[in-house]
Amino acid sequence: MTPRSSVTDIPRPDHDVAWQLKYASMVATAEHAVARIRPGQRVFIGTGCAQPTVLVQALTGRSATLPDTEIVHLLTIGDAPYAHRQLSQFFSVNSFFISDNVRDIIQEGLGSYTPIFLSDIPRLFSSGQLPLDVALIQVTPPDEHGMCSLGISVDIVQSAAKNASLVIAQVNPQMPRTLGDTELHVYDMDVLVPVDLPLIEFTPRPETEVTRQIGQYIAALVDDGCTMELGIGSIPHAVLQFIKDKKDIGIHTEMLTDSIIDLIESGVINGSRKTLDRGKVVASFCMGSQRLYDYLHDNPSFSFHPTEYVNDPFLISQQHKMIAINTALQVDLTGQVCADSLGEKFFSGIGGQVDFNRGAARSPGGKAIIALPSTAHQGQISRIVSRLSPGAGVVTTRGDVHYVVTEFGVAYLHGKSVQERSLALISVARPEFRAQLLRDAIDMKYVRPNMADVEGRIVVGPQELRTALLIEDGTQISIRPIHPTDEARMKDLFYALSQQTIYYRFMSHVKRFPHKQVQNFVYIDHRNEVAFVATLPESHGEDIIATGGYFLDPTTNRAEVAFVVRDEWQGHGIGTFLLRYLMTVAKRNGISGLTAEVLRANKSMQAVMHKAGCQVRSRLSGDVYHFDLDFV
Repeated sequence: MTPRSSVTDIPRPDHDVAWQLKYASMVATAEHAVARIRPGQRVFIGTGCAQPTVLVQALTGRSATLPDTEIVHLLTIGDAPYAHRQLSQFFSVNSFFISDNVRDIIQEGLGSYTPIFLSDIPRLFSSGQLPLDVALIQVTPPDEHGMCSLGISVDIVQSAAKNASLVIAQVNPQMPRTLGDTELHVYDMDVLVPVDLPLIEFTPRPETEVTRQIGQYIAALVDDGCTMELGIGSIPHAVLQFIKDKKDIGIHTEMLTDSIIDLIESGVINGSRKTLDRGKVVASFCMGSQRLYDYLHDNPSFSFHPTEYVNDPFLISQQHKMIAINTALQVDLTGQVCADSLGEKFFSGIGGQVDFNRGAARSPGGKAIIALPSTAHQGQISRIVSRLSPGAGVVTTRGDVHYVVTEFGVAYLHGKSVQERSLALISVARPEFRAQLLRDAIDMKYVRPNMADVEGRIVVGPQELRTALLIEDGTQISIRPIHPTDEARMKDLFYALSQQTIYYRFMSHVKRFPHKQVQNFVYIDHRNEVAFVATLPESHGEDIIATGGYFLDPTTNRAEVAFVVRDEWQGHGIGTFLLRYLMTVAKRNGISGLTAEVLRANKSMQAVMHKAGCQVRSRLSGDVYHFDLDFV
């Protein structure tokens, strides 16, 4: 993949300058072209920023002569002059994805929304299930071979053009010629309308602290060499600013925006490890600025393809480490994802969420991620809910969901019980809503009644306290604050310990770890009680191989520290690292020192204490050493 730092200096390849003369019999004004449309027909309008605005204006100008005309599109940007109440007696809008400019008329019941997987739409056209009479599209001028490029929107436009009875093309030299499967021959169109106008430009919503935090959490799930899909919305693209230290990232996505350019220029995105389309950025449409359109023009690093290729779950699943990032409006405590409606009001669409979610879930090492702010209406309404709003539709089922990310953390749900899911989702809800969500979960029998004991204690540790340890054999171990969803993993850790390690840690021969005791390790406030876990990634999420923490005595401003490492991981410096990291956190929190109780027989732990790197005092009382670690 070759960066192009000064694309605007690269001359566009010559199109056939005499094309209007060569195809004079096909050339017409917009008004004469749309005069061929008859009442009662179904008219397709091209997607997004490639909307053929001149043709749309001419169509709207004929509204009074076109009763019962159905207008079909995926999503449109900019003006939608046909989508007004006063024109609803002539035009009926049927949208596969609801954007701002048609939302009102659809929610008023004067237009329609067709919920469908994006990958299925081309089959609607080709099978005749949704026959198209007219397609209004925008293309580049033909080259010397008569080939026109669909430019920035191939998506379902290619299928619409191939299956419509009448194809009217707005021919614009300002449309970039994109490479891939983007071409139509001039004779595949019926009427050519010359224009020379800038394309619609799209400005994404500004980032907020919430979207930045969500982006940072998601970026932590992005591995070197993965291939990414970035769904529609500000959250997926907030991720990109946090992956600047990643290597060999690939892109296979429905939509591109300007945010892709800098990462290509810096070499982060090069597609060198992609399974399919290696070295290529694959997309089906883009929405952005003139800078992006200039960058795409005749750029061999990009390969645009129709939706039936880009959104094919089977092809998506073949990409190694495919990461799909999509957004939601609500998620209930069982993991059902609503992404296209606010209660009974349709808001957006299914789009490619299910296509990419299922594809990524089946990809080797893949991750299917659903992201959403934890609240709406300035924090007044929780988006993590006990029950979806009445009328809300499920786009991604509870069986399909894997990761759910809010600004408060990451909940991994796949293969988890309803109780585990509920607690994981409550932990990433806004803190003010967690107690009520827990009470609801208990009332609905999603979780055990004794979980009422942890009400008010479902707290997620600070993201910034994550760190990592690279041990001598090259294994990287992640260190992070303990999470409310670690209950089962902590139990697994305890039962994996040898009797000697258990005795050294708990100073008794414990045979059983009661649920209440495990809860006390997991549900902490991360202020007076601080705990970290050392984890290794696994296909099901991660395994905990060590844990360490402290409990503050506010009367002395000293904290008692304790930790344990699984037997097979002892001797690798994990305990020493945990102790020193706990010291760092304690100092940051204004604590004056740590204390610890260590059995006389536990020589290795005594050595860890003496290597703490601070002033260490110890005294022996019976079979137990009491250590004081004073910060200097």
